[in-house]
Amino acid sequence: MESNWGIIGHEWAVQLISDRIERGRTSHAYLLAGPQGVGKTLFATRLAQAINCTGDNPPCGYCRACDLIGRRQHPDFHILEPENDKIRIEAIRELQNVIAMRPFEARYRVALVSRFDRATESAMDALLKTLEEPPSMSKIVITADVGETLLPTIVSRCQVIPLRPVPSSQIEAALQERFNLPPEQAGVLARLSGGRPGWAINAAQNPEVYAAHSQSIDTLIGLLRSGRVARFNYAEELVRYDKLRETLEIWQSWWRDVMLLAEGSQVVPVHADRMSDLEMIAGQSGTEAARCALIAVRDAIQYLSRYANPRLTLEVMFLEMPYL
Repeated sequence: MESNWGIIGHEWAVQLISDRIERGRTSHAYLLAGPQGVGKTLFATRLAQAINCTGDNPPCGYCRACDLIGRRQHPDFHILEPENDKIRIEAIRELQNVIAMRPFEARYRVALVSRFDRATESAMDALLKTLEEPPSMSKIVITADVGETLLPTIVSRCQVIPLRPVPSSQIEAALQERFNLPPEQAGVLARLSGGRPGWAINAAQNPEVYAAHSQSIDTLIGLLRSGRVARFNYAEELVRYDKLRETLEIWQSWWRDVMLLAEGSQVVPVHADRMSDLEMIAGQSGTEAARCALIAVRDAIQYLSRYANPRLTLEVMFLEMPYL
């Protein structure tokens, strides 16, 4: 069910917010948490439209508020995104001045603070003061890939909506219906998306997204055939890569496939399009080595989210991977 929100999956969250809006019991602040590409920004936009919609069955998508918010041109819809991968206190203070004013034409001013897990500690503290004493005519929607990295006091002052991965079958069907993709291509992208509709749609529209994903796997296979020096050199390079976390998540999914294949599982691999490579690595590494590699990548993702030393973390991860 997509409803008039036009969102793939997350039906329970759509129903929850729709019911609250109908009853006039919306929260002053929302926290949308979930992996990048799962649909947080689209959900936040639909939420802003629904709160201010003047049509029937909000968000109608056609009224002035829905149209302008959807095009990010509404004077009462404000988006704050990280600059140079950080949200700093100056940006929060500027936003506070804006949302303290009465709406220009909408029912509520809505501020979308995107990827707030990239905020500095001082920026989090500044926003906390607004959440403690929220303006009566404003709503704040925060998105974060990892909600656990936010201050507990911020989380406690928001209605938390965890957007979990969407079943691949639902994404596959949407890709075929919306973009007329052949079933085989839709299936590949749906599996590789890891339950993230945004990633799948982006890959359907931009072939380079799939190419970059495939290149990440090629790089990993090359490193498995390399020695310690080459791995450590690449760790230094990877630290400076702006898609470090995304790369590690791809590798985590890859090692899960390798481990399951080595164990003889009948589950269809996420990377079924790379079956020959999976079988080769599973045969040469074995179950235990694949499990160690999977744990190493998973640990690296967790440590990096806690501000561990990036280069040291990656070097330790590479030491736990098998040599082919």
